[in-house]
Amino acid sequence: MIAELVAEIGPLWHERHQAVLTARPRRRAVGAGAKHKLVFVDRLLATLVHLRHGATHDLLACWFGVDRSTITRAIREVRPLLAERGCTVAPGQRLRTLAEVIDYLGADGHIGIIDGTEVRVRRPAAGRKDREKYISGKNKQNAVKSMVLTDADGRLMFCSPAEPASVADITHARKLGLVKLLADGPALEILADAGYQGLGAQTSGRVVTPPHRKFKKNPPEWYEEMHERQRKAHSSRRIRVEHGIGHMKNWRSLARHHGRREHMSDIIQAVAGLLSHQQTATMSSCMRT
Repeated sequence: MIAELVAEIGPLWHERHQAVLTARPRRRAVGAGAKHKLVFVDRLLATLVHLRHGATHDLLACWFGVDRSTITRAIREVRPLLAERGCTVAPGQRLRTLAEVIDYLGADGHIGIIDGTEVRVRRPAAGRKDREKYISGKNKQNAVKSMVLTDADGRLMFCSPAEPASVADITHARKLGLVKLLADGPALEILADAGYQGLGAQTSGRVVTPPHRKFKKNPPEWYEEMHERQRKAHSSRRIRVEHGIGHMKNWRSLARHHGRREHMSDIIQAVAGLLSHQQTATMSSCMRT
């Protein structure tokens, strides 16, 4: 996989690096002066180790024998390139936008599952006017939120850019354009939890959420049994998205983020792209054997 990443991302990194060098007035020709102490392969490895194991920039600097600022710059350059790769659904086929995911699921008759996930972040500094918007209404902690979409097997298909955790799940889905995409796109079924109740009516029943409770007080015994059975059946169908999110949270960079909140979108989407590529490669090897 490392060789594939080097072959894919290396030319993109070199192209952007050359564009930066030629974009400003220069006294010396491009390429003159000191050379990189950290070659691209090492820059990629440092970024992957940072994402997977949460290694600090100081530790990586000692490992590669360079300054901390060099590691910081390398991660800042490589991480967006990993985020732009999208999620791999088949060898040579990737999905980068929510519209592409909806078209892919609808064309093959697959079932999609959506859920929101939160990653804890540092609390904004005192005195900032937007300090409270990162507080999660569910966990009462400072966090950012992303909407994750998987197929029925739990394979990652899409992770949205990060939003402050105070945004409700259903509001986040509407901001991403899910309602319009389902209304204008192919017929398919999207499973969701109770946080998305209301989308079913807006999407002609394409978003399926747990059944509402009709009796709030003194429900008949038969209704309680039926309601609980329906909720368990729905939960067992959508549990695979929890497994997909769990695999993402195994990456230390998503356990809790201590850096800048502005980088969370790239981190989440980079991890999703790398993990989906691994899932697809594993599935392809199992099918060949």
